[in-house]
Amino acid sequence: MLSKHSLLITAIVTLLNLNLFAQTTVAKKAIIKGKVRDEKGSVVSFVTVRVEGTSIATFSETDGTFLLKDVPYGEQTIVITSIEIKSRTSKFHINRPIHEFNPVVSRTDQELNEVKIVQKTEKKEIETTGFAVAVIETKEASLRNLTTNELLDRAVGVRVRQNGGVGSRVEYNLNGMSGSAVGMFLDGIEISTYGSSFNLNNIPPAMIERIEVYKGVLPSHLTGDYVGGAINVVLKKDASQNNITGAMSYGSFNTFQADLSGIYRNKTTGFTTRASGFYTYTDNSYETWGKFSKFVHPDRTLERYYRAKRFNNQYKSVGARFEVGFTNVKWADQFFLGYNISDTYSEIPHGTTMARPYVGRFGEYQAHVASLNYNKNNFLVKGLAVNVNAVRSYRSTYVQDTVGQVYNWDGNPRMLIRNGAIIPVPPTAGMGQQGPKSIVQVDRQITNMRTNFGYTIFPGHRISVNHKLETTDRDDKDLLNPVNKDLITVSSVMNNILAFNYEAQLFSDKLKTNLLGKYTSNRTIQTRPELVEQDGINVVNRIEKKTVNNNKGYGATVSYNAVSKMYIIGSTQNSYVAATENQLYGDPENNILENQGLVPEKNVNYNLGFRHGPMQMGKHKLTLYASAFWRNGFNKITQQAVEDQIVPGRESDADIQVTKFVNIGRTQSKGFEGEIIYVYDNRLNALFNFSKFNTLFKQKFDQKGNPHDLYNLQLPNEPFFTMNGSVQYRLNDKFQKKSILNIYYNSGFVGPFGTVWMESEWFTTPTQFYHDIGASYRFPNGKMVASLDFKNILNAEMYDNFGVQKPGRAISIKLNYTISKFL
Repeated sequence: MLSKHSLLITAIVTLLNLNLFAQTTVAKKAIIKGKVRDEKGSVVSFVTVRVEGTSIATFSETDGTFLLKDVPYGEQTIVITSIEIKSRTSKFHINRPIHEFNPVVSRTDQELNEVKIVQKTEKKEIETTGFAVAVIETKEASLRNLTTNELLDRAVGVRVRQNGGVGSRVEYNLNGMSGSAVGMFLDGIEISTYGSSFNLNNIPPAMIERIEVYKGVLPSHLTGDYVGGAINVVLKKDASQNNITGAMSYGSFNTFQADLSGIYRNKTTGFTTRASGFYTYTDNSYETWGKFSKFVHPDRTLERYYRAKRFNNQYKSVGARFEVGFTNVKWADQFFLGYNISDTYSEIPHGTTMARPYVGRFGEYQAHVASLNYNKNNFLVKGLAVNVNAVRSYRSTYVQDTVGQVYNWDGNPRMLIRNGAIIPVPPTAGMGQQGPKSIVQVDRQITNMRTNFGYTIFPGHRISVNHKLETTDRDDKDLLNPVNKDLITVSSVMNNILAFNYEAQLFSDKLKTNLLGKYTSNRTIQTRPELVEQDGINVVNRIEKKTVNNNKGYGATVSYNAVSKMYIIGSTQNSYVAATENQLYGDPENNILENQGLVPEKNVNYNLGFRHGPMQMGKHKLTLYASAFWRNGFNKITQQAVEDQIVPGRESDADIQVTKFVNIGRTQSKGFEGEIIYVYDNRLNALFNFSKFNTLFKQKFDQKGNPHDLYNLQLPNEPFFTMNGSVQYRLNDKFQKKSILNIYYNSGFVGPFGTVWMESEWFTTPTQFYHDIGASYRFPNGKMVASLDFKNILNAEMYDNFGVQKPGRAISIKLNYTISKFL
């Protein structure tokens, strides 16, 4: 494991080694920042701050802070308005890169009949472009002890499938679409490139600006081999204020997490450096007691609903990200060279199901990633924008399984009765926990490069060309039976995708359309050695298997501002998605077997919905969203529920240790989702959302022409009815003047769903309904925030893939500290 202390020290040193580059001319635009307070010194949230005569505007945050970017030099007038305050106008002479402005405003009880918003927020702008998209903002969540995956799991139509506690395998389900059909991005680059050590289990919300959740058609900068949508995590990049932020938390199951991030920008040269690091450790020693937890007695009888603490489930991960470059200079809006490093140790507690606990099976993962990011508007000519993201990743996975003893969920070896005596079950020679003893290492070299050119032909009309190249070279080594290099299995996957977009804004920007066409070329090659005897001599014969698939796809989106703040949003897509390297060649640390026979999955999808709001009536704000979808899948790639026949009446004996991805025939999914957001006096925030769909197997006949036994059955292992609700209330000046206390409540519901095709009460995951509460307290200086969270306070049974039980009741405390003024 990398030393967490050395990584955090390196991050600090990187932030403090500034002023190393020569002078660079910057554009004559400035930043105005500050904090809005009233006459009593209390912060004023959600007021509009704008530059008169321009479209430059923003809102003050919960703590009263605001930031205006790209303000032209010269005489400018700043206008501050809200229904809560009397309008204030201030004149400024802008003559340097950064100005600080801390206005004091007067509150008023007068209610306005109409509030005119000058400029949409970035969240609103994205959500009304025509794509089926939701934007999750992380500023408040970063102050609490929440993981990024927990935030996503509360979003409408999103279900995060996690096989256990912190560090366990995660899969993302967007209204029934999952696996390779859904893209996972970090700043527009597939997150898998960074390795299993650097994922949404580990990246804290404090490092994230926002999360974009697309369902169906994707915008040009995320074009890829996906049909179900994508989740794009956008990391913080704002270099307007130098700062260092650190956080530490400790909670149940001996879980410790820490992160440190910072940014520095030289105002004169534009030289910018960003660094962040994280450390996570947990025993994952939570209790299980549900229907899938069992104990085998010496007489081989089963005790179901066995209550025990999980063991062999330790997880620790450390990682850092360093970037240096320039921002807002003549030749680049952003230019960064970056380096990511991460290291993880993870014990593997069981197979696909919880039927049999493991001891001594574990994995170690490392990743070294170099990256380049460049983007520039008005590149060479006015109206031309270029964006280049290139990543080279070296990943290593090591999995060891050499313990042949069979264990029970009490942490002790299974016992048996022999000659009247109770003795441990003897270990089986040559066996590990999941089959024959094995020590496997998988090395991957990944190149991922995405280039996007966009050109504004004339106002409201834009074309873009996007090219994505992704290659993965994989070497599988059996370290328990080492062989020479000629006997290593070598696999290669290459994806080339060329996409075209045409965006138009018509009828005074009320109608927005986006037409997409793409061409995809997928190639896989695997060379597997085979020893053959020729003339009494063993000779290595290398067998090569190659596949090539070329497919075309198209899609379209439309957004129409029908009345006031109501937007009608629709999209359609006809496209293919190919199997990933893990699905084709297996994933030993996640108990996934290989299946090289997978073929691309085709999907024809439709989405139609609306977004209305925020509608404002005095101190009340209401936002409504609803959408319906219809999806048709052909050769759907899905995780196999079970390979061997389950004997009716003996379902509880089933021991599913491994699984694989398979193609199934035609599927059809119809469903709808909705969300209501209510805000009162900018203090009370309430949210409720739901998603309901049915994904049915629609192949009427089998290969022999007989009626198919599975026709019109719900696909197994997919939660198809979810609901989320949350309430947050803010109290100002509680306990201390200028302090902010936020109180939270969150609940989630997951309807019952089957784990396998056969109808069985035993393999039905029961109804799940959980409740969380918490609070955060921002001290008067604004630098320190403390939070306390109680998750699953009623200790409800929570499950995920194949009935794996998730943690019950847990408590945690977190401290955040920010240094915002240095150098």
